[in-house]
Amino acid sequence: MRVSLAWLGEWVETGPDPAALAARLTMSGIEVEGVDPAAGDFEGVVVGEVISVARHPAADKLTVCQVAGGGGAQLQVVCGAPNVRAGMKTPFALEGAKLSGGVIRKAKLRGVESAGMLCSARELGLSDDHEGILELPDELVTGTPLREALALDDVILTLNITPNRGDVLSVLGLAREVAAITSRKLTPPALEPVAAATREKFPVRIDAPAACPRFAGRVVQGVNPSSRTPLWMRERLRRAGLRPIRPVVDVTNYVMLELGQPLHAYDLRRLSGGIEVRHGRAGESLRLLDGREIPVGTDTLVIADAAGPVGLAGVMGGEKSGIAADTTDVFLEGAFFTPDTVAGVARRHGLVTDAAQRFERGVDPRGQERAVERATELLIAIAGGRPGPLVITQDESQQPKRPAVTLRPDRVASLLGVTIARTEIEEILRRLGMQVAGAGDVLGVIPPSHRFDIAIEQDLIEEVGRIHGYDNIPRADAKMPQRPQPVTERAVTRERLRLLLVDRGYQEVITYGFVDPKLQRLLFPSERALALENPLSAELAEMRVSLWPGLVEALRFNLRRQQERARIFEVGTRFELDGGRVFESQGIAGLIVGFALPEQWGVEKRAADFYDLKGDVEALFSLTGRQAAISYVAAPREGLHPGRSAAIMDRGKRVGWIGQLQPEVARRLEIRDAPWLFEIAIDPSFRSEVPVFREISKYPAIRRDLGVVVDEAVTLDELRESVNLAAKGLLRELHVFDVYRGKGVEPGRKSIALGLILQETSRTLTDREADAVVAAVIERVKGDLKAGIRE
Repeated sequence: MRVSLAWLGEWVETGPDPAALAARLTMSGIEVEGVDPAAGDFEGVVVGEVISVARHPAADKLTVCQVAGGGGAQLQVVCGAPNVRAGMKTPFALEGAKLSGGVIRKAKLRGVESAGMLCSARELGLSDDHEGILELPDELVTGTPLREALALDDVILTLNITPNRGDVLSVLGLAREVAAITSRKLTPPALEPVAAATREKFPVRIDAPAACPRFAGRVVQGVNPSSRTPLWMRERLRRAGLRPIRPVVDVTNYVMLELGQPLHAYDLRRLSGGIEVRHGRAGESLRLLDGREIPVGTDTLVIADAAGPVGLAGVMGGEKSGIAADTTDVFLEGAFFTPDTVAGVARRHGLVTDAAQRFERGVDPRGQERAVERATELLIAIAGGRPGPLVITQDESQQPKRPAVTLRPDRVASLLGVTIARTEIEEILRRLGMQVAGAGDVLGVIPPSHRFDIAIEQDLIEEVGRIHGYDNIPRADAKMPQRPQPVTERAVTRERLRLLLVDRGYQEVITYGFVDPKLQRLLFPSERALALENPLSAELAEMRVSLWPGLVEALRFNLRRQQERARIFEVGTRFELDGGRVFESQGIAGLIVGFALPEQWGVEKRAADFYDLKGDVEALFSLTGRQAAISYVAAPREGLHPGRSAAIMDRGKRVGWIGQLQPEVARRLEIRDAPWLFEIAIDPSFRSEVPVFREISKYPAIRRDLGVVVDEAVTLDELRESVNLAAKGLLRELHVFDVYRGKGVEPGRKSIALGLILQETSRTLTDREADAVVAAVIERVKGDLKAGIRE
């Protein structure tokens, strides 16, 4: 949320130092992400008036303008903006003016002199708009310094509001916080009720009082459709990050920013029958203000008239009843929708609106009348009109109640670690708008209607702590028993796994446990996933069944930023559904793509392949000392290339997968080169063998080399097992030093060159014994694997 400090200053004294105020707000739990000027750092820019416009004699896209505002005489300016016209007022940078792009000098543009520059909003640091020069209101006085005319010496606070503090999403809410933190008085502008000028009402009926217990409405007739939103309001909306549209819409947005109560305005002539607050009906749909048409289910609260839905309650209005350029009669709506009613609806339809953001967090259930009165006052002042009476339709039995919360002052000291006087505790709570009563050791505290987050004693203690000041609580060592955890040689820590991959050139990423359902379905179309009832967004609506979606999304992010070589990994939790139950498991996963090695002169470029990734996986298992127990068995896996995937087996039990992303999946994700991925379950896989002493033989080893021709389908594991059985305990090491296919080897077969290291621990092996072992190996592989021997 963005808040103008000047606007905030109308409600509470903010002090002379914006940075100091931002620091105090942050320390109180209202994080201030930025303290920025309302405009760029420019000098010498005035309000200019374009007197005349003529075509440039040597350039079709340039115009030659005569501009007033630089003193007595008009000045000639060459301008390339498409929207320049005679009679408009616009920022005029005089000769010598300082802008972000430099100092403005007299110049000749295609042979025509130009004494200054007409400026766009971006050139002044007001916004990113640079489609044309900025048009200023006609009421500004020509020649007035622009900073003075637009009151640009202002500061914008950018706030990151936590989800539990929806009450701070307004100038009023932030002013309450500043007043409580600084012990200053809240001085809100006078908000006077507007007397009705007509008896015109529009009927409202609430059919879902549990979802909408309160609805304030008012008819305003005779609004001037040609009126313009005044400059001061447009500027405040701009500084808050909203684009001015037309007076009726701007007023509703302004009141929402000021008081925190979202409002909606309907074109009265487009409504029929009356307003009905109800749930959607089967087969209904609604075309929204942004032009999208969405289905309306029975679990969705809508605002409807006699013809059907005209708005998605708490989220967005419908196109049918929206305010148009010729609207003269308006129906203003200020309703209270419960957080549970709105939560998730906007995300389910991919909508992000300011209204939904506030309703989801909770608005003041008693603030609707005040907001509609304020909107009426502003609208009449700007565009005229005749207001009817303010009508409140409500169900008191469904109104949120604020029961008293008990607070023990002694408990404050226990939790915060500092003793705060009872009088200060009571004073802090009253500054926060709470009612405090009680005697003895217990206080009864009733939170104000706008504080949805106060429900238990610990909530009150938190409020006392943050207003007292966390920096005023002295540091102290925790007093608690030390309980060292057992350390075993069998444990391979996650930190050790991380360090090994980092040493091998990987970078760790940390991604959300929530993933995009579309991406997860693309990778694992048949796996069930746990869907969230209230997701943060439509792209984070499911719990991940694998770490791969996060890695793939991180890869796409980096590829879009020209990072063509990536080696990333993540250690995290997976969430798998089995028979309706959710099982959490820890996994480690990695991804590589691009060249096997960073670009260098000493090695030829080579794309990373299966064996590069398999080497990294084997290095992980080497930490356990159980490499011999791990095997890789070709097997299909959803999301992986059907011919380039394998299951990682630990003594016959599958513990992970390794392979290349399926090319079709890579194509749909706009990944040019399909990456290689692995994923391993941590708990069953990374348990070390306890080291056992084994005497090193003092007798020499003998090496024998053997060339074996086998079918392509024969794996190294099968070959190793056959050789081990034939060697009868004399084989110490088995090396593969060559694999050959081609001339001299039948198609469908391969030649594997083996190095056998033979050794006896109690005596020296003879050549005859070594030859006997080789002969036994040859006979075994011929029988088991139908192998041939290359001479």
